[in-house]
Amino acid sequence: MSWYSIEVQTQDDHRQAVAAWLVGQTGQALEERDDGTLVSFAEDLPHAEALQAALALAHGTGITVRRKVLPVIDWNVAWRAGLGTRRVGRFAILPTWADHAAPPDTVVLTVDPEMAFGSGEHGSTRVALALLEQVCRPGDRVLDLGCGSGILSIAAAKLGASRVVGIEVDGDAVPVAQRNIERNGVSDVVNLLEGDAAVLVPLLGPVDIVVSNILRLVNEGLLPEALGALRSGGTAIFSGMEPSEAEAFRPPLTASGFTIARELIDEGWWAVAVTKP
Repeated sequence: MSWYSIEVQTQDDHRQAVAAWLVGQTGQALEERDDGTLVSFAEDLPHAEALQAALALAHGTGITVRRKVLPVIDWNVAWRAGLGTRRVGRFAILPTWADHAAPPDTVVLTVDPEMAFGSGEHGSTRVALALLEQVCRPGDRVLDLGCGSGILSIAAAKLGASRVVGIEVDGDAVPVAQRNIERNGVSDVVNLLEGDAAVLVPLLGPVDIVVSNILRLVNEGLLPEALGALRSGGTAIFSGMEPSEAEAFRPPLTASGFTIARELIDEGWWAVAVTKP
């Protein structure tokens, strides 16, 4: 069976809407190339054709879509390419095969992302980790929205959080996250839920921290749920956005009732920490 890439080009002001639609339809993370092309994937030709047809129906003629068959690759091994040890603040992010001797002051996160998002190689994960290190305190209760590989949930647990719930809509990512949670010895603290964060988050508060490393429009749609789940004085961290998107995201943040506390940029990715009054 051959997988297919679905490559989508659209106007700048429409790109985020198309990206959010693709994530919602496929449950997969997207590749966004330097020229703005969005790349999603389908497991076979019927699924690729169905996704193309649905794209045309949802977004009309203002987009260009190309379909390409992908070479057969053993993804059980190929995802390891290029992964190594990453240092983010006190965190050292290591794949399981790395030969390492971490310094004594290091918080080690042993993460094999496999086909889930979150290895520490991506700037959006690193800025979220950096902000989480700044705000997470022993005993905190944390929600991780779109938890992917589980890296942020594991980090919160190792910073001393008393309870962490990771929410992931992609059923293929959940077992990956569970394996990472177990290999890091935090199964007693971190629990995973598969489903829609908009439905699940209102059932899980109050918490001290909400972290959401997704897309801007998805983050924006989750602002009411994040605010409602936080205790007074709690912190939300939103990542997965480029610096150019900051101006579009700040007004909905403040209109929702949040106060901006910190902002960080790492290799073209922007994240913001906000507090609830």
